[in-house]
Formats: sequence, C-alpha cells, structure tokens
Amino acid sequence: MDPVKTAIMANRFQALADEASTILYRTAHTTFIKLVQDFQCALVSADGENVAYPAQSGVNVFIGFSIKGLLEEIDVDALVPGDIIVTNDPFHTDGLVTHMMDVTMINPIFNDGKLVAFGWSFVHASDIGGAVPGSIAPSNSEVFQEGLRIRPVKLYKAGQLNTEVRDVIMDNTRIPGDIWGDLQAVVAALRTMDRRVNELCARYGRDGVEQAMDDITELAEIKARKIIRDLPNSSYTFSDYVEGLKPGELTFLHLKMTIEDDEVVFDFTGTDPQVAAAYNIVSGRRTHPYIVQALLWYILTIDPLAPKNAGLLRPIRTIAPAGTLINAEFPAAGGSRIATGLRVYDCILGCLNQAIPDGLVAAGPGQAAIIVATGEDPINGGKRVTVINPLAGGGGGRRSRDGVDGVEVRSGFLLSVPTEITEVETVMRVRRYAIVPDTQAPGLYRGGAALELELENVGMEAVMTIRGMNRFHLQPWGVRGGAAGQLGSAILNPETPAEEQLGKVNVLYLKRGDRIRLRTPTGGGFGDPYGRDPQLVACDVERGVVSSERAREAYGVVLTEDGKVDEEQTTRLRASRPHVRDEAHVFDRGTARDRIDHIWPPEVRSSLAQAAMKAPSSLRHHLIQGVLKQFADTTEPVALGPLEAALEVVEHDLLGTSHT
Repeated sequence: MDPVKTAIMANRFQALADEASTILYRTAHTTFIKLVQDFQCALVSADGENVAYPAQSGVNVFIGFSIKGLLEEIDVDALVPGDIIVTNDPFHTDGLVTHMMDVTMINPIFNDGKLVAFGWSFVHASDIGGAVPGSIAPSNSEVFQEGLRIRPVKLYKAGQLNTEVRDVIMDNTRIPGDIWGDLQAVVAALRTMDRRVNELCARYGRDGVEQAMDDITELAEIKARKIIRDLPNSSYTFSDYVEGLKPGELTFLHLKMTIEDDEVVFDFTGTDPQVAAAYNIVSGRRTHPYIVQALLWYILTIDPLAPKNAGLLRPIRTIAPAGTLINAEFPAAGGSRIATGLRVYDCILGCLNQAIPDGLVAAGPGQAAIIVATGEDPINGGKRVTVINPLAGGGGGRRSRDGVDGVEVRSGFLLSVPTEITEVETVMRVRRYAIVPDTQAPGLYRGGAALELELENVGMEAVMTIRGMNRFHLQPWGVRGGAAGQLGSAILNPETPAEEQLGKVNVLYLKRGDRIRLRTPTGGGFGDPYGRDPQLVACDVERGVVSSERAREAYGVVLTEDGKVDEEQTTRLRASRPHVRDEAHVFDRGTARDRIDHIWPPEVRSSLAQAAMKAPSSLRHHLIQGVLKQFADTTEPVALGPLEAALEVVEHDLLGTSHT
C-alpha cells in the first residue's frame, strides 16, 4: 500500500460521495429530505462493500454497510450501463433496508464494459401507502400495514425509465409528485457518481481505481483494529428495555460485549423475540452498522481521519439470533425501528463505559420522535403529508463536558424544520419551541436540557403520527455518580378543561384548535454533581436553564442575591453531604428501572428470553407474557428455579405439553 496514493484516493472517493450527497440534498422535494436530511448516498465496490461515505450531509448511521444481500437477489451478470435497481424490502436485501420507508437504489458503474463499482442511495419516503398517512404507526403489527413493498427490480433499464415500476410506486403513495421528485434527486446523485468514477478511471486507470478501493478499505480496518486493541480484553454486559405504546409493555434487550485483542463480538443472545409492533429491526446475517453505531462512532472520535467504509466493520462481529427484536423475520413491522436502535446504542454505551477506564458518556434521551402531520395543503389544496420536526432531547453528560441542550448525538444528523416552513406547508401553528429550564440531569458534567414543542391545528382537521417516542417510563441512565435523566411527555390541550395526558402517540386525530405539547426526555448526568465547578452552575443559573433552588438542591451550590457563588455556604453545604461510595461502574437507572431489576435481575430476564426463543415463533410473545403474569404480584427477586417452573406451567397451557 502506497500511503500517499491511498490518502489521495481516499480524499477523492470521499469528495465524490459528498458531491453526490449534496446534489440529492439540494434537488429533493419533500421536507424530510431537503430540510431534515433523512437520506444518503455512497460509493460501493463491485463486490458490494462500502468504499466511501459522505461526511457533510445526510444520515450517518449506515457507515460501512454491505449491499451483498441485495446483490444476491438480482442477476449481477445481466446488469448493463444505465440500469438502476430500486427496492425498499428489508427481507430481500438481508437487512440493507432497515425499514420500508427507506426507498433504496443502486446504480452499477461500468468502465469500458467492466463493472467497477456501484452507486448506492436511499431517501426516506414521507409516504409509501399503508394504513396511516406517513406509512408508520408504532402499533402496526405486520409489514403489510406499512405500505408498498418492492423487491429489487429495475427502475431504469439501460437508461430508459421502466414506467410500469414507476406507476406502481406512484399509485401507492399519498403524495406521488413529491415522492417522484425525491426519487429523481436520487437518480441525479447516482449518475454523478457514475461520471466521477469514470473520470477517476481515465486519470488513474481502472486497475488503479480498483486497487485504491481495496487499499482504503484495508486502511480503515487497520485503524479500527488499532483503537480496539487499546481497550482492555474482557467481557461486559448491559441490558435495557424498549417501551411499547402502553405502560408495562417492555421488550428486553441484552448485550454481552467481548473484546479480544483487536476484535469485538457483540452477542445479543437473551434479547426478547420480535414483537407485533413497529419496533423491530431486520439486521440480517452480516454485521450491520445500524446496530453497532456506538462503537463505530467511538472509533471515528478517536481517529476522525479514518476512512468511512466497510473496513471499520471487519474487526466487529455480531451475534443477533434470527427472530429476535434486533434481527426480525418476515412479516415483522419495522417502521418505528429507531426506538430499538436507540436502545441498542445505549447498551453498547453501557458496555463501553465499563471497558474504558475513565468512562465515556451517559445515556442520551433515548428517543428521536418524528412528527408527521396530514391535513389540507395550504398552498395547493387537497391533502398533504409532511414531516414537521424530529425531536430528540438533551444529550447525556460526557466524561469531559456537558451534554448538549436539546440535541442528542445518536440522532444529531436529523435537522430541525424552521417554524416558518411548518406554518406555510401544514395546518399546524407552532405555539412554542423552547429549551425547558431545570430539566438537565445533574452531574459533574450535566445532561442537556429538554425541548418542548407545542403545536395547534388551525385547519378543519388533521391526523398526526409520531414514531420513535420512548423513555416515557424508564429514565435515561446516568453514570459514575451522575443522575438519571428526565422522562418525556405528551399532553393534548394543556391547561384547559379538556387536558389529556397522551403518553406515547400512535395516531392522533386533531380538531380545529386542538393543541399538543410534546416534551422530550433528557440524557443522564456524568460524574458526581457535587464535584461540578460552582462557577459553571452559576453560569447555568444566569442563562436561565437552572434555577437557584435547583443549584442548591442538586449541586450543593449556594448563590447570593446577585447570582454570585457564596463560597463559604457552598463549601459548608457540600461538606455536610454523607460520604458517596465509589461510582466508577455504577449506573443510575432511575427508581422505575430499579424496581424492575429487583424483581427481574437481567441474567434471569435474559434466561426467559432465551427460553422463549426455543418455542414456535407464534407462541414466543405469549410465553413471555404468561411467565411475567405468573410473577406479577411478587416483590422478591425471581430466581432460575421458580422461572423454570413457571415456564413449564405456561408452556403446558399454550402447547399442552411439558417443558423440556
């Protein structure tokens, strides 16, 4: 490997991918693409591995992906220049498509008749049909409810549009003009990549370009292995829950992370079976970047110059049993899979906090609530489906600085929609969009503040769906003495006689004048809050994000009437606090999670999930629910012996056979 040439070609491939991403961004039609940025494109080698991934725009959760699952579904040898394949099917792409709203295309790139690469791109379609406007309702129990599903098929044949395929897509969306505009933006991006790759072949030779693809992928692998090698060899476990729509609907996630020299294994054995709701992820047979994001971003934080490609995934192996929540099988619904993706992200962070001597970061808010509103089109009449805004919440405190107010790292690529756009394009009026004081989780480095968004329907009627809402019952965890974060909330018609606590929103029908107030969860704190610099606390009070009462209660900081730190009283108050134990590997999960873990220790709850996975797929959920019901009134920890007895009883009731 020539290091100079490899660096030059890595920059050229990166620029190529960034250019294509920018073209898509600038020419898209729907708000979700042109403003929120839920799209991406990248360069892929002829054997299906990601070579270069954009850094300037679009989503960043698929770095290092493979399209091999898609290529297995088509006749690659029959491809010709000008072909473009379209699909949105998770089950016929081995999880390349993680939910059906991500309409995906690949463009084979030929040079002098030889296939040298692929251009890849997707856009999140704001509507592809299905049971509700926007296609996604968290309550969807099967993929059939989520709209049109397209196996890999040619949208363009040798450069000519396949109008029959186009018409099928357009006939199954509520906003065909906007969706076709987005897909044409994808085509423009793919054709740009095709042209640029051929320009590189003309300059460096086809063999030189192909060798450069191999070299920069190997370089990324070398860099990833070096960073992993610096982590201690050991195994670490962490668990969490995905919240369903109703209180008490909890799906268990379990992770064992094993580091051995320069490789990592993420073993999700013990995770609950897939659910009859839209929270499932189809991750396929290969290591999928969507479920190892936290480690990928740790690697790129340590070495920001590492190429963003498949080499980063080579030292990482995942064990994700088929049929579980994070590797679901047909016909699982997955429109709201982001809620589960965030819990997986938290589980990896939990393991990394144990592996890294100084810790890393507290949990983020744990949601990315995507609000979709359907109502009269104020501009053109008729109905319009529009994404209003993504809401995440304040990030978790980090080992060297505070969490960011209103912004969470995992979903930070999703941008806010300007209020003016929302009010012009929809029937929603933005009554309030603000950071909420006194919502940061205390810590040596505090969590970020919550966001609050209040919307009013000024049209005759409107339908609203919100996917990705979570952390309404179980708080985001703090670490190393930092406090757990706050929970989210949703209120219909607040401060009126018709006020109603909604919990997580599924499909909401709004009359004229109805208002909904959404408040995000917040990330946890990092480190002992009594160790926080009193001047930083005083600064937060001066900015209006922390009250003087909260400063005293949470941080032991006493302020004078003019907002200055009272050094003497602060020292006395902090000294009066009882001794705090070593918090290096202690997580504050909040009282609700503590109650669950007291009755269901994670290792026992994992055993229940593993037992359920041995049952027929149609009975797994019923088996878990039946066993949980057996212990509904207990206040003592469940042990393995009583668990096995309960399994035998419930399985006998379900199957009429004894448990073996």
